[in-house]
Amino acid sequence: MQKQLYMNGEWVEGQQFADLYSPHTKELLAQIPQATAEQVTQAIDYAEAARVEMANLTALQRAEILEHIAQLFKENRQRAAEIISLEGAKPIKFALAEIDRTIETYKFAAEEAKRLTGEMIPMDAAKGGAGRFGYTIQEPIGVIGAITPFNFPQNLVAHKVGPAIAAGNTIVLKPASQTPLSGLFLTELIAQTNLPKGAFNLVTGGGRVVGDALVTSDKVKMITFTGSPAVGIGIRNKAGLKRVALELGSNAGLIIDRDTNIDEIVAKCVVGAFSNQGQVCISIQRIYVLDEVAEQFITKFIAATKQLKVGNPLKADTDIAAMIHADEQLRAQSWVDEAVANGAELLTGGKIVEGIFAPTILKKVAAIEKVNCQEVFAPIVSVNIISSIEEGIAAINDSNYGLQAGIFTKDIQTAFKAAKELEVGGVIINDIPTYRVDQMPYGGVKESGTGKEGLKYAIHEMTESKLIVWNQA
Repeated sequence: MQKQLYMNGEWVEGQQFADLYSPHTKELLAQIPQATAEQVTQAIDYAEAARVEMANLTALQRAEILEHIAQLFKENRQRAAEIISLEGAKPIKFALAEIDRTIETYKFAAEEAKRLTGEMIPMDAAKGGAGRFGYTIQEPIGVIGAITPFNFPQNLVAHKVGPAIAAGNTIVLKPASQTPLSGLFLTELIAQTNLPKGAFNLVTGGGRVVGDALVTSDKVKMITFTGSPAVGIGIRNKAGLKRVALELGSNAGLIIDRDTNIDEIVAKCVVGAFSNQGQVCISIQRIYVLDEVAEQFITKFIAATKQLKVGNPLKADTDIAAMIHADEQLRAQSWVDEAVANGAELLTGGKIVEGIFAPTILKKVAAIEKVNCQEVFAPIVSVNIISSIEEGIAAINDSNYGLQAGIFTKDIQTAFKAAKELEVGGVIINDIPTYRVDQMPYGGVKESGTGKEGLKYAIHEMTESKLIVWNQA
């Protein structure tokens, strides 16, 4: 029942423990060690000591380690998914899909490890450059502190661990307190590979102890964090000169133009708004639909939402289960109640039924309501009717966030207009803003964060470009 920390290739006993409960059944799953600041420092020291051996691995060796991790996930696909469902209440079909993406992510990392190159510099293009030969090489920056969220406890970890290994860095991982079993399972797999001892270390515990120790350590050269803006801003303020990559969430918006396939859009919106109980950074939170097709869309959207199967996350046909914590469900309900009290129209859901917050659709929601302007991170979506594309673009841009946005349109000029004017990190045309494949650049603007994920782009964040110039005179 009691779990352990992992440092320098060995399992280490904890001193204090926290109980981990299933969000769905409320049963005790495990006792998770709460690392002390001294233990985190020790893990960092091990990672620091392994830097040279890790950096000296060839590109092929790093790629083979990553391929091995992918293969181990493939062999343990069902078990890995069941752990996600048990500790995170993610419906098993979505958990299995996450493991499939995790396998792909490590494979992409392996491929990028073999493509990590610098560039030639045309020295003789300058007056003083004659007789000189210049090029850059990419070097690992050192110890990476990775702080990961609960909602994708394998794939979002893979987006930090994968590129760190591919670049030749060492890692100290702090998984989310709500989903540490997935991090521990990853550790079991990594222990079976040829990764050097000390190159990967796992410390569980609270953010104030573990997170602060990682963020303030001079030996940690980069922090990569996915979580809330408040915590992300705190990390940046404490991090000093170390690199910081922050993915801080959003309130993703979607525009639906006239003359579009409403049936196809509805099916995508149901997935985009409600998969993983809406606990997705790019979950659809705001929909702006042209008045000419609004009634048709809303009617079909409500009907499709009511067909979702609510229940046990371990059942194959379950679409919606409990949110990560009971308090989060109460928060979601209070935000809905507040919006309705201020004039929003509740079309379906909005209540906790048998321990599960029901998928919820609101209409006529004011821009200042929490369900609209903050990150709701719940199965809640607001639908507002607009009279022009410009109105929809302005509404999406009227936000402190800017991760991804989407638009459905058949008009190419409208698509180009949205692509140019939407103030987000990624514009998805003729699909939902929840669309993501793991090799694409992924990151936002405004309070949605800094830096990019996606293997090639994350590796760039995790390496230093060194210039070499030869004087051949």
